[in-house]
Amino acid sequence: MRSTLLPILLLCAALASVGVGVWTLVKRSRTALVEQFAGDRQKQLDEAVGGVTDSLEEVGKNLRFAGELMSQPGSLAEHRRELRALLEAVGQYKAIAAYDGDGVERLLLLDRRPDSKVSREGLVSEMGETARRALLRPPGDLTTSPILDAANGGWLRILATALPATDGKPEGAVAVLVDTESFFAPLRIVTSDLEARLLLVGTHGQPTPASDAGLAEWFGRVAQKDAGVPGFAFLVSRLKAGARGMLPLSEQEAERLGLGRAEVVAVYTPIRMRGGSHWAVATLVSTAALRSHEQSLVVRLLGAGGLVAFFLVAFAVYVVLARRRAVALRESRRHAAQLAALHDQTRKILDHIPTGVLALTADGRIRAVNQALRSRVPGNVTGSPLSAAFPGAPEPVLERLSALVASAGREDRPLSLLGEPLALFGEEGTYNLHAVPLSSGDPEEEVRALLVVEDLSDVRALESKLLRAEKLATVGVLAAGIAHEIGTPLGVVRGRAEYVQGKLGPSHPQGPGVGVIIEQIDRVSRTLRQLLDFSRLQPAMVRPVALEPLARSVHELLRVEAERRQVSLTLDVPESVPALAADADQLQQVLLNLTLNACDACSEGGKVEVSASALVGPEEGAWGLVALTVRDDGCGIPKERLNQVFDPFFTTKKRGQGTGLGLTMVAHVVRNHGGRVELESTPGQGTRVTVLWPVARAAPEERHAERQAG
Repeated sequence: MRSTLLPILLLCAALASVGVGVWTLVKRSRTALVEQFAGDRQKQLDEAVGGVTDSLEEVGKNLRFAGELMSQPGSLAEHRRELRALLEAVGQYKAIAAYDGDGVERLLLLDRRPDSKVSREGLVSEMGETARRALLRPPGDLTTSPILDAANGGWLRILATALPATDGKPEGAVAVLVDTESFFAPLRIVTSDLEARLLLVGTHGQPTPASDAGLAEWFGRVAQKDAGVPGFAFLVSRLKAGARGMLPLSEQEAERLGLGRAEVVAVYTPIRMRGGSHWAVATLVSTAALRSHEQSLVVRLLGAGGLVAFFLVAFAVYVVLARRRAVALRESRRHAAQLAALHDQTRKILDHIPTGVLALTADGRIRAVNQALRSRVPGNVTGSPLSAAFPGAPEPVLERLSALVASAGREDRPLSLLGEPLALFGEEGTYNLHAVPLSSGDPEEEVRALLVVEDLSDVRALESKLLRAEKLATVGVLAAGIAHEIGTPLGVVRGRAEYVQGKLGPSHPQGPGVGVIIEQIDRVSRTLRQLLDFSRLQPAMVRPVALEPLARSVHELLRVEAERRQVSLTLDVPESVPALAADADQLQQVLLNLTLNACDACSEGGKVEVSASALVGPEEGAWGLVALTVRDDGCGIPKERLNQVFDPFFTTKKRGQGTGLGLTMVAHVVRNHGGRVELESTPGQGTRVTVLWPVARAAPEERHAERQAG
C-alpha cells in the first residue's frame, strides 16, 4: 500500500509545483500582455485617425479648389453657380463664403436642404472672423473655428484657408461650414467597447462634446493643484503638445476618474492638419477584462491540476483494491475467453455454411440468423416470431414450418421435409427443411431449436439445363440419322409420286390423292431440313449488323402474310439503335421465327409489335445490350408450360402446324451470340419475348474519338 501511494503523492506535489509555476509565469508576463494590449489599441487608433486625417485633407483640397475658382475671371453670378455646385455635391457642407484680401465678404451661400443645426444667427460673423484669421496665415493652411453648436453635439466647425498671394498680399479667403460628425465616426467605432472612453481635444485646446463627459470634466480640473490624477494630467499635457504614445494609469487613479477599479491603458495621437494646427485624441481602456481572463485561466489550470491529482489518488486506491481480486479475475477472464472463442467458432461455422440456418427459442422467436439466410430475410428479425423471416410466405406454409419445429421439439429428434415445393420468399421454389432440437436450458434465453433451410432451386435449374442439353444432343444425333436413313428414300418416293401424277393427268380421279402424298412428303422434308439446320448450326461469324434495315426487311417479308391473316404488324426500331455483334443470317432467322410465332398466336384483328432499345452496360468497358422485343396480344402460354417452350419438339400449335423447333433454334442462336432470351406471357392477354443481344464493340480508333468527344 505504501509503495503505491508514495509515487502518487510525489506526483501530486509535482502538479502543485507546476500550478505555482504557472501562476508565477502569468504574473511575470502581465506587463508583456498589457504592452501587447496597448499596441493593439494604438494600431486601431492610428487606423481611425488616418481616416479622419483623410477627411480633413479632403476639405482642404475643396477649399483650395474653391479658391482657384474664385481666382478665375468671371462674373459674380458665375462664381456663385460654381460654389453652389460644390456646396450641393458635398453633403457635410452647410455654408460656403468667399472674402477679399481685406476680409470683406464677397459671397455667402447657405445649404438649401433643411437642417436644424444651421442658423444664420452668428454664422456670418464667425465665418468672417475665421476667414480673417486665415488671411494671417500662409495660403493653403487650414484655420478652424471654435465649437459652434455645443448644445447640439458640437460637430459644426468653420474651416478657412487663404488664397494664393499676389504682390505679397493674399487675394482673399474661402471659408466653409462643415458638419464633422461623419469625419470622426471612425473614432466612435474604436471606442464602441464598453470598457473604452474617448477624449477628443480640438485645435483650440479644449475637449469637444464628443468626448466622454467625465473625462472632459477632469480635463478642466487638472490645471488645479492637487487634483489627485497625476497620470491623467501628464496625458493632457501630451495631448496639448501633439505627442503620440501609450500611458498606463493605476487602479486608484482609474477609479478616481470613474473608469472602474482596474488598471487603465491610455493611447493617444494627434490629428494633424495642414499648417501645423492639430486635434488630439486619446482612448482610455480598462484592463478589467484582461485581468478577469488571466485570473480565470489560472483558476482553470489549478482546478485541472487538482482534479487530475484527485483522480490519480482515486485510481491508486482502485488499483490496490483490484489487486485483491486479480487471481479471480484472471481465472474468470480465461473462462470467458474460452467461451468467447467457442461462441466465435460456432458463429463462424454457421455463417460459412452455404445453407440457411435460423436459431429459435422455446417460444418460437428468432435468436440468430446465419449469413446465408440473412441476405434473404427482411432487416433485423432477431426477437421476432418465425413468420417475420418469411413475410411473403402463405399462411399454410408458415403453419407447416411451425408444426415441423414443434414436432421435432416434442420428439427430441431431427425431422425433415425433403424436396418440398414452397413459396418461402414470395415465389415458389424447391427446398429441404430440417428442424433440429437442441439440449434444454433456460426457455427464455437459450436456443432450443435450429431450422435449416436448404434451397434446391438452383439444383433443379441445373438439372433442367442438363436435361435440355441432353435433348439437344439427342436431336443432333437423330437429325443426322434421319437425314441419312429417311431423306434419300423420301426423295425417291416423291419422284415416283410426281411421275405417277404426271401420267394420270389433272383430270384423273386418283390425281388429288397423289397430290396429298407429295404435300405430306414435302412437309416431312421441311421438318428434316429444320432438324439438319439445328444440328449443323455453326459458331456465329460475328460482325457489326445494323438492326434497323434488317428489321425493316423482315417486316416487308412478313407484311403480306400478316395482312392475309388480318393481323396488324408494326415496327418500332429507331436508326439510333447501335449495331449488333451478330451473324446477319442467324439474326434474321431469329426475328422471322419470333414474329411468325407471334402472328400464329393472334386471331383475326390481333396486333404484333416489334421494337428495340439500347441498354447501358453495367460498368465502363463492358459491352452494351440491345433489348429486341416481339409482343403480341394473342392467346398466351399457360404458366406451367413456360419452362417447356424452348424444348425441342414442344409446341402449343395444332397437330401438323408446327415442329416445335422454332423457339429451340432461337434460344440456340441467341446463346451462341452471348445473349439471353426472356419470356413473359399471360393466358388470354398475350406474350412478350425479349432478346438481349450484345452491341458490336467499337474499333479502337472509334472508342478513342468517343472519349475525346466526351
